[in-house]
Amino acid sequence: MAFVSWSCNDQCTETRISRRLTPISRPLAEIRSSVRAEAAHSLKKPGKMYVKGNYLFINEIKEGIHIIDNSNPAAPNFISFINIPGNGDIAVKGNILYADSFSDLIALDISDVNAPKEVGRVNNVFQTGQFDGVWWTMTAPNAGIQDNAITDYKVEYVTETISTNCEENIMYPIFNSATAMSFSDMASFGGKSASSSSNSGGTSGKAGSMARFALHDNFLYTVSQSSLHLFNISKPSTPSNFSTINLGWNIETIFPYKNRLFIGSSTGMFIYDNSNPSAPQQLSVFQHGNACDPVVVHDDIAYVTLRTGTACAGTQNQMDLVDVSDASSPQLIRSYQMQNPHGLSIDFPTLYLCEGEFGLKIFNAEDKMDIESKLLAHFKDMDAYDVISLGKTVLVIGKDGFYQYDASDVKNLRLLSKIPVSK
Repeated sequence: MAFVSWSCNDQCTETRISRRLTPISRPLAEIRSSVRAEAAHSLKKPGKMYVKGNYLFINEIKEGIHIIDNSNPAAPNFISFINIPGNGDIAVKGNILYADSFSDLIALDISDVNAPKEVGRVNNVFQTGQFDGVWWTMTAPNAGIQDNAITDYKVEYVTETISTNCEENIMYPIFNSATAMSFSDMASFGGKSASSSSNSGGTSGKAGSMARFALHDNFLYTVSQSSLHLFNISKPSTPSNFSTINLGWNIETIFPYKNRLFIGSSTGMFIYDNSNPSAPQQLSVFQHGNACDPVVVHDDIAYVTLRTGTACAGTQNQMDLVDVSDASSPQLIRSYQMQNPHGLSIDFPTLYLCEGEFGLKIFNAEDKMDIESKLLAHFKDMDAYDVISLGKTVLVIGKDGFYQYDASDVKNLRLLSKIPVSK
């Protein structure tokens, strides 16, 4: 971003904020040996959240997972931290927690939440990924590194004032890196109103709408930028790489609902028949303009948000309602303009929608043709990235921390607790 001042002699100064990317190469052997349980950490850069029973699992972007005892939502208690380099997503089935660690999928036994331990790993299943809007890649051995390595980037924002010609076009972002990315693509948060298994015997937890991990039957589904990966978890502690389905490009989220998988991408929503969990079959694609789009579903309606200000290069800020009663031919019901919609959750008829820096909105979605006039509440003094409704309790996460609300009266949510970001 550039800010300008000038004088009568046509000499201007600009204050520019540039994003500098410093490449960092780490041997995979070093990364793999770094997974370990540690004492509780403070929350600094919260990512995705996952809830199972009385426990919360909050991702610290690219660093690991906080385990929190939430048996008393008014006083959540940090128990431990699992150091996992390159972690962005979470899923839990029984006493096994699944997490990504750059290129690998790992399984951790959390029977003792004070001392989680790695029990399984599938190596080299994810070849690329994205944090802070910047790609990391897995590279082959070279002269200086005897093992496969991860090339990642340290992201820094630098402010500097420079002199310019006043006639220059100044309103543009500046890049001082090998990879040019939009300045507005700030740190990304990258695991029924939440992604969950519909046939897991109550042993799995719930994720938010931004999840890239989903559980169903004896399978863990993960989406990378271009593929759907199936992992066989019939033996939970020893996941195995089962199959890979190519989806295209810019795949973002996955939401399982009944016998369907709803997969969000930057250009549309994929619907897969999951009647046979070992072999999902594509039924259709609902296309839209370029935009990031998490999806949640209730009955025959999919709720899809599209937003600008991301690497998806979107131009729309809206929520689409899509009729998926015929999953082979989804039809747009209506689009509603929003400010900058992110994650969402449906506890019908209550719809919770995150608006990023503009807070959290709550709608009555009973009349699908008239949702915008049924705004029940708008909580503005918060940053809302994703939300999970648990009936009488609502969980919200954003750049400034983690919130829990009593939702007995959805028009007047009552704050139970907040875990602020530590500076």
